[in-house]
Amino acid sequence: MTDKDLLGRHRAVLPDWLALYYRDPLEITHGEGRHVWDAAGNKYLDFFGGILTTMTAHALPEVTKAVSEQAGRIIHSSTLYLNRPMVELAERVAQLSGIPDARVFFTTSGTEANDTALMLATTYRRSNTILAMRNSYHGRSFSAVGITGNRGWSPTSLSPLQTLYVHGGVRTRGPYASLGDDEFIAACVDDLTDLLGHTRPPAALIAEPIQGVGGFTSPPDGLYAAFREVLAERGILWIADEVQTGWGRTGDHFWGWQAHASSGPPDILTFAKGIGNGMSIGGVVARAEIMNCLDANSISTFGGTQVTMAAGLANLSYLLEHDLQGNARRVGGLLIERLRAVAAQTPGVREVRGRGLMIGIELVKPGTDQADPDAASAVMEAAREGGLLLGKGGGHNTSALRVAPPLSLTVAEAEEGAAILENALRSIQ
Repeated sequence: MTDKDLLGRHRAVLPDWLALYYRDPLEITHGEGRHVWDAAGNKYLDFFGGILTTMTAHALPEVTKAVSEQAGRIIHSSTLYLNRPMVELAERVAQLSGIPDARVFFTTSGTEANDTALMLATTYRRSNTILAMRNSYHGRSFSAVGITGNRGWSPTSLSPLQTLYVHGGVRTRGPYASLGDDEFIAACVDDLTDLLGHTRPPAALIAEPIQGVGGFTSPPDGLYAAFREVLAERGILWIADEVQTGWGRTGDHFWGWQAHASSGPPDILTFAKGIGNGMSIGGVVARAEIMNCLDANSISTFGGTQVTMAAGLANLSYLLEHDLQGNARRVGGLLIERLRAVAAQTPGVREVRGRGLMIGIELVKPGTDQADPDAASAVMEAAREGGLLLGKGGGHNTSALRVAPPLSLTVAEAEEGAAILENALRSIQ
């Protein structure tokens, strides 16, 4: 069967809004390390890792072995029974989170994790008002869509929550873009303080330390610490959405919130994607008083299932033992400087941003600040032809390329990918 045949079957039974990359979508059949192969046998260097989920490597032996051995014993029993792998992974995540007296609840996705965090915050605070960042994305559930500040990923304005959007998630666009970092933070804090003076106290602020779907944008370090001071005075919780930034991807820190650490850890932290290395794991970490505020029964049928927990334990152990955070810092630093050198010679590149192995390349029409989503699509096509897979995103019509390879990326692979991307960028000028 060809990709064209499979595409026809896909369109016949799956929703029209289920997006596919590329003019001629490809089927990925297998992977190894930082590479994947399609059904035609073409090999690609993977710089997107299944939307940041393949955190360590494709077909990592330690993870596949753990999954196979656990599947041979028992795959699933639900949370109604004691579950050793779930307890063991929860212990490790609680300790790594930095949150005191932490409790961990496992889900199957980042969407579900954020949905749970919203339920905890609104129940604990007895308020259905949420503060969210402009250009943000937190998932595709009804509540998560309701707080998403990115029009391209928000198909409905209906919501069970009242959402108020705050400035600050995008450093180089918007009304404060021309300010220096300290002045930018001060202006955003003033905006937040003024906003809170016009509304009843919200339950929480939810924020991605680096906005993922938004195109890997971020505020200056320290913004959320400054926000936290304002929020804490009013008892408002801080939810750090670490679905894309967690586990050392930013290189400088294990969690994205640590770039804003002067105020300490968040009240609630959500995670997913990379921890399972492709297995469906999400979760929430919160102080016990917040996590235990629910006064009704609850379980998770598939959250914390034994086979995914075994994968998470093996993956986390590999990441820590091989210092993949340090590798993200070193190799990511080289890669971002290489890409900035390319951008300096490419009129259509407005900005190369990010940290570690979480890099965004924003494309615009040369000589303007006008987003150019067609250029982003063209670069992706050209990069694919050269053997490189990329992602895209952004709050301005998906005009940003997203670079987020597995954290085990080598220097040679980083250079190879940068060379392919350089050729792709130049091919569209």
